[in-house]
Amino acid sequence: MSNNEILHLSINSDGSCFIVGTDTGFRCYNIDPLWPLLHQDLIDCGGVTIARMLKRTNLIAIVGNGRHMKYPKNKVYIWDAVQKINVFEYIFSTPVLNVKLRNDMILVTLHNKVYAYSFPNSSDMLFCYNTRDNPTGICEVSNSLENQWCVVPGTNCGSIRLVNLNVKQIGVSSTPCIINAHQHKIACVAINQHGTLVATASETGTLIRVFDIKSKIQTIELRRGTDPATLYCISFSSDSSYLCASSDKGTVHIFALKDPTKNKRSTFSKVGLFGNYTESQWGLANFSVQAECPCLCLFGTGTSVIAISYNGSFHRYVFTKEGNCNRESYDLFLELGEDRDL
Repeated sequence: MSNNEILHLSINSDGSCFIVGTDTGFRCYNIDPLWPLLHQDLIDCGGVTIARMLKRTNLIAIVGNGRHMKYPKNKVYIWDAVQKINVFEYIFSTPVLNVKLRNDMILVTLHNKVYAYSFPNSSDMLFCYNTRDNPTGICEVSNSLENQWCVVPGTNCGSIRLVNLNVKQIGVSSTPCIINAHQHKIACVAINQHGTLVATASETGTLIRVFDIKSKIQTIELRRGTDPATLYCISFSSDSSYLCASSDKGTVHIFALKDPTKNKRSTFSKVGLFGNYTESQWGLANFSVQAECPCLCLFGTGTSVIAISYNGSFHRYVFTKEGNCNRESYDLFLELGEDRDL
């Protein structure tokens, strides 16, 4: 399988697996340690442009695309990897841009709408929200039982909309709240595992802002750099002590949240050459992957950070509180051997 056949990468909600959609099906891998878990080939499902796994289960949401498309882009199929059949099907009038799975709900993002359905014991529509134009399908959900939130772009440029998912009665939805996070269009968002913090970045990609969801107050502003960039991924550590982010500059940045004194400060802070840049905190550490090749990043065990790239590479780095960052392992995941059990 060649590298350019990767159409989609996603990480499951507990960070234990990642799934790869390709022109010839999909593959799923265990993250720590890295090994193949399962795959479905062209005959079963065709090309896959979106693939999402429900935690570490046999239920996988797929959307078709690619040269060998078997399933249309306006349908979401729930694939049972054990039975190797579709158990649910959702049909929409326009192409599906993103899918998120929870134990009790599936959320489907279109160009300017987000639909929520009960799942997996039934498939009743719970609610639908309009969004501003959202061509990349930005939508994140928390998996916390206490703080259940969905984050999508707000109606105003640079804003996000927070939807309380604790309300699950059919046809009833909570009143959404808005956070005006940036001046430019939202490009990337993330929610921590506890459902208490949300991180945002705009299309300029220079700043990452973290907000307390309950109070809607900004807790910290982090600076990726001074040149514009496209952010591919933002991820919190499991205890929300750290945050990492990847961009088309080919660099994965690591920031300290719990103890921000660990973060670096600009050498221009006294002179103020960058205006309010001096208010931002620069990263604790960083490492490089291939520039302009999209990659996802997440925290592994201990103080490790993992980058999974669309070129088929898997990087694991370990960082220290002093800001050192050393590579621990490197693999080409498409070349790994036989599948193991989920």
